Amino acid sequence: MKALVLSGGTGTRLRPLSYSMPKQLIPVAGKPVLEHVLGNIRQLGVEEVGIVVGESGPAIADVIGDGGRLGLRVIYLEQDQPLGLAHCVRLARDFLGDEDFVMYLGDNVLPDGIRDVAADFRRRGPAAHVVLQKVADPRAFGVAELDTTGRVRRVVEKPQQPPSDLALIGVYFFTAAIHRAAAAVRPSARGELEITDAIQWLISHDFEVRASEYAGYWKDTGRIEDVLDCNRRLLGDLRREVAGEVDAASRLTGQVVICPGARVVRSRIDGPAIIGAGTLVEESHVGPGTAVGRDCVLRDTRLEDSVVLDGATIAGLPGLHGSFVGRSAVVTPRRGENSCHRLIVGDHTRLEIAG
Repeated sequence: MKALVLSGGTGTRLRPLSYSMPKQLIPVAGKPVLEHVLGNIRQLGVEEVGIVVGESGPAIADVIGDGGRLGLRVIYLEQDQPLGLAHCVRLARDFLGDEDFVMYLGDNVLPDGIRDVAADFRRRGPAAHVVLQKVADPRAFGVAELDTTGRVRRVVEKPQQPPSDLALIGVYFFTAAIHRAAAAVRPSARGELEITDAIQWLISHDFEVRASEYAGYWKDTGRIEDVLDCNRRLLGDLRREVAGEVDAASRLTGQVVICPGARVVRSRIDGPAIIGAGTLVEESHVGPGTAVGRDCVLRDTRLEDSVVLDGATIAGLPGLHGSFVGRSAVVTPRRGENSCHRLIVGDHTRLEIAG
């Protein structure tokens, strides 16, 4: 089995962060979303991965490289325009050959893994196997209608009158039959080759398409709120590890990771939390649900339920909550009384908070 990972989206809902960083590289729990995806794929025993990239391809390749660090062999497939998921299948035809493959959206996080689904696909051998979860508003998703045996009767993309509340969550298992379907479909009303149309082609031509309802945690990290929620969930799986320096005046409680080269000085860290390599935390309180990147400075600051990216500086702010601070940003107070703030700050920003 091979894997096809789709990482060509522009991340418009994550602006301003996605102006300078592909959405698939935004970190949750100290690691890019795309690395979480590739970790799940490696758990299936898959070693060969094709990553479909757009204009952000060089940035993704800089982080992932040839995949060797992750136990994978990675190639990159360039998609000039976002022409749909079935177009990605067409684009990857030579790479995939006639092998079975898993197709996985590169901004989706499923920390409980997909091994059970893969095992079901291998055991039953349908032409396609989709992963579903119940959602409150299925109109924003591809939606599947099932029969009583778990076989898919119909799929439709973003319907105004959904046939069910079971949404396709961005993980698909296919045999080579999908290549015939992808070649047969035509652009939808929004100008894309929809994977739902290709799956429906299989159903209409009497191929077996099955489904699994996913019981674990799933998050499409397409919005800042989703990134923060996912960060909280993954931090909950931390195991305490202190590789950096913590002075006698500091206190660590709960599941806290202090990476090599980090220094905690006269501060309190309440887990779950990660302090990245080379970061200084001084006269500060870092609360639960916080991931701080590499080479940051937190001084005289209280911060919780937040993500701080590499090289950022936050000083003199006693109340940041639910915030996202980009790379090399500088956040400091200007004047006035202490208060609580919520910030979404892009890379290389300087922000002075007025009282």
